[in-house]
Amino acid sequence: MSRAIIGRNTFKGRGAISNPAGRFDRTGVEAVDDGWYREEAPESVATSLQPDHARGVISTNDSPDVGFEYSINPYRGCEHGCIYCYARPSHSYVGLSPGLDFETRLFYKADAAKVLEEELARPGYVCKPIMLGANTDPYQPVERRMQVTRSILATLAACRHPVSIVTKGVLIARDVDILADLARDRLTGVMVSLTTLEAETKRTLEPRAASPQARLKVIRTLADAGVPVGVLVAPIVPAITDHETERILEAARDAGASMAAYVMLRLPYEVKHLFREWLAQHYPQRAEHVMSLVRDVRGGRDNDPNFGTRMRGTGPYAELIRSRFRVSIRRLGLDSPRAFSLDSTRFRRPSGPQLQLEL
Repeated sequence: MSRAIIGRNTFKGRGAISNPAGRFDRTGVEAVDDGWYREEAPESVATSLQPDHARGVISTNDSPDVGFEYSINPYRGCEHGCIYCYARPSHSYVGLSPGLDFETRLFYKADAAKVLEEELARPGYVCKPIMLGANTDPYQPVERRMQVTRSILATLAACRHPVSIVTKGVLIARDVDILADLARDRLTGVMVSLTTLEAETKRTLEPRAASPQARLKVIRTLADAGVPVGVLVAPIVPAITDHETERILEAARDAGASMAAYVMLRLPYEVKHLFREWLAQHYPQRAEHVMSLVRDVRGGRDNDPNFGTRMRGTGPYAELIRSRFRVSIRRLGLDSPRAFSLDSTRFRRPSGPQLQLEL
């Protein structure tokens, strides 16, 4: 059962305004003001971290919308607190809220490198590129002390296994030594997520993520190290960030990005309710207009879960965004993904204790 947090409109450094029960909860908590006593609301909500003892770390994916079959998520939940995060509903599977719980009650893959090595050593394992960051960010703030992502990268590098990464975390620059080593053998590529260039928009939309300028600096650091790096304009939020698309692409190109992609705002399950709360708090005069554009993109609904259309949307507005993006990446030379074609032929199966790169 999720804990109800009430009495404030916002919490310092957090994206979600509430902590609603997940859709699988059989019980819930409803706050009632009886006029006698009102509990003082906290100014902030602390982060907790617990181990997740999984028997395997590699997940498989058969969605035609994404370009990978294997993925690893070093963490469950994400402290960045992005209000739009499509991964928020995954907290419902462990009896927690997709709201504040998702960004404050985190889990890390304990012994991830050891478990990964065991999976790679299995006789039937077939090497295909692994994606880090498909669900939650592998370089969120807790990675600084936990180093789960770095241990995974070190294991993959020792086995010469291809890996791609999506992140908005600047901590990835810490691992440029491993990434540069992988890049020399065409074994890695990085997409840096950049939603807005405006500091105030970032502050409410992605409260604990790095600043846009810091992310651009990371793109430069990776590019200078020879690591193929692109920009992921995601999500494009109608009537809030859509006007920035061309400026984001130009800034990323100038920083060293060699390709670009985008994703339209998605609002699956509980995310649509959390996003509406956020709109009412931060953009009350624009809220209905934003949602009308979302519905226009999603066939009259708040969300379209269908393969083939869920990433980009349909309708006149979606086609306008698609055309603007296509023209811009062609003009800026960001329309060639060849550098991100990874080599799976160099893989060597673990046969004993691996020589790990220094953590």
